[in-house]
Amino acid sequence: MNETPLIENQWLARQPYESAWLLLQARADTVAEGDASEIIFSCEHEPVYTTGRRGVDNRLGELLPAPVVHSDRGGEMTFHGPGQLMLYPIIHLRQRHIGVKAYVHLLEQSCINVLQSQGIEAARRCGFPGVWTAQGKVAALGVRVTHGVAYHGMALNVDVDPAWFAAINPCGLQSGIVSMSRFVDPLPLPELAAIWMQSFSDLLAAQSN
Repeated sequence: MNETPLIENQWLARQPYESAWLLLQARADTVAEGDASEIIFSCEHEPVYTTGRRGVDNRLGELLPAPVVHSDRGGEMTFHGPGQLMLYPIIHLRQRHIGVKAYVHLLEQSCINVLQSQGIEAARRCGFPGVWTAQGKVAALGVRVTHGVAYHGMALNVDVDPAWFAAINPCGLQSGIVSMSRFVDPLPLPELAAIWMQSFSDLLAAQSN
């Protein structure tokens, strides 16, 4: 069995989206160059709407209650903000011999494991990236891979005001966005972040061996 390196976990607390994005890009570049180790960041964001590489009509931003950022991740427009937990692993897929589809599956499974640990049944939905409950989508993902290194990641709705999502068509959905708080009284975000980062680390180690 091959030994896999331990991955640093770092909770960033609440961060403006663009500040976190610059951090992710810089770390992904140094990981690709071999000058830094892989890492898993987690945080909460100030209110923001983000779009993937497909972009969005710029006129929409004038109608939304928070700024719009055009990101380099995959996926469509979504909301990030208070009550939502972000998981941002910076992982060298090429060195670990992990394909993008397998990596997305791993991300989804790590989130499913966290939800199940809190008593919430969740699963994938064929053809729709992310994690779903019977009442709707609870987590979304969008990744980018450059020089063999994956960054960006996944967003878990812990206790998000649904009004933020009502202003858009998140991830191509007309409705059905839910938070963990619909089912349970969720743990504080730093505690959930620690559980999620450990779940992801364990699955990654198993995938890489």
